[in-house]
Amino acid sequence: MNLAQLLYQLTPSPGLLLLIIAGIAMLESLALVGVLVPGVLLITAAASMAGHQELALPATLFAAFLGAIVGDGASFVLGYTQRERVTRRWPLSRHPEFLARGARFFQRYGVLSVFLGRFVGPVRPMVPLIAGMLRMSPRTFTWANLASAALWAPAYVLPGYLLGRTWEQLLEVPPALKKPLAVMVVMLLVLAVTFSWLRHHAGRRGRVYRLTAGLARRHPLLRTLWLRQSGSGEVPLASLMLLILALGGVSGWTLLVMQDDLHGPLPMDLQAKALFEGLAFPALTLVSEGLARIGDLLGVVALSLPWGVWLVWRRRLDAFWHITGGLVGIALLNTLGKALFTRPRPDAPSHLADSFSYPSAHASSAVVLFGLAAAFAARELAPAWRHWVYWGAILASTLMALSRLVIGVHWFSDLIGGALLGLVACALVQLSWQTRERPPLAPCPWPWLVTASLTLATARIAWLPPV
Repeated sequence: MNLAQLLYQLTPSPGLLLLIIAGIAMLESLALVGVLVPGVLLITAAASMAGHQELALPATLFAAFLGAIVGDGASFVLGYTQRERVTRRWPLSRHPEFLARGARFFQRYGVLSVFLGRFVGPVRPMVPLIAGMLRMSPRTFTWANLASAALWAPAYVLPGYLLGRTWEQLLEVPPALKKPLAVMVVMLLVLAVTFSWLRHHAGRRGRVYRLTAGLARRHPLLRTLWLRQSGSGEVPLASLMLLILALGGVSGWTLLVMQDDLHGPLPMDLQAKALFEGLAFPALTLVSEGLARIGDLLGVVALSLPWGVWLVWRRRLDAFWHITGGLVGIALLNTLGKALFTRPRPDAPSHLADSFSYPSAHASSAVVLFGLAAAFAARELAPAWRHWVYWGAILASTLMALSRLVIGVHWFSDLIGGALLGLVACALVQLSWQTRERPPLAPCPWPWLVTASLTLATARIAWLPPV
């Protein structure tokens, strides 16, 4: 039995799966709930299962269409009947910016906002609620609701459905590797969700921050330390937690990896190596080799050079030296770690013949580069958009790290150690940056800078050898 058959057995029955799709579509459109539900991710996953089970496409689309109509309709009725009382309910009572953002969108586009809002993530659950609170005509709302749902359902369902129909042909995994693949996917998802949750709740408005502040106020010593850390008006609790967890994690993980004199692979390393050997096919190997070049010294310089030039031109040397310090610091830590632990690579091509395996410099450098980029960018964005840049950084770092397994030059445990070391460097840079209040970096010509970075990275892949 292959992995596809295993997942097929774990999927719900066709009727239940259609109900799940309708429920996800409804919750994603439902006011007060949709702001908390990762609807795009869930609807893609459910649609993928529907495609894999070969559910009838019209039934799948109709389930999503119906759920979207019900969700927006319920939000409209809630706003129409409750009006001001809605603002006193959680989460709007704690996050009034959700309502303000939706109100601005509604005022700008009027009746069209109901149609357009379904496709704009941050305002999607709020526009129908505001339309009801402002007493839009129910007939006008109904037509906009039906039309937008008719376009939304195929736009959000079809990609996942097609993936579910085709992934079995693209991914043939030997039976012995089913469990390692499942464990790896679950572990990556759990770590990413945990990081995202902690980052959100360690901010000033988060539960972890409020709980910690409450505990600190009860003890004179803790209260003094808390006040000393709040140089910029907010204790950098997220960065402190990240430093403590990452430092403890990399220390414990290194002890585990170096538990024997030969520094050989762990059981999970052997399983991961066999897994990626089974997944290897020409296109994936080609992409991984490209990522390997982007993640080395020349690639990191190519990606970061336009941004560094812009920061110097803007005379923001404080940001320039913090980011440069993080990248140089992680390079020194990687060099020191490899020299201390001298762990052999599973495979060493000519350009890596004299290089050791632990920690993974590609993984740690990617975490620092993309992590710091996300942290600095998030400060310039509205709170509702910040998690997107962090998820983008997590995805980019994960792809960079896993490319090392595809081309066979690292053990899986090397990647974990490198990622944890990169998080330590990110936390230290952030703690230094947050020692005092700093002016914003915006406005930033980010489309031009992104284009320049990608152009230089492409040139690095095409014309320069790996280092």
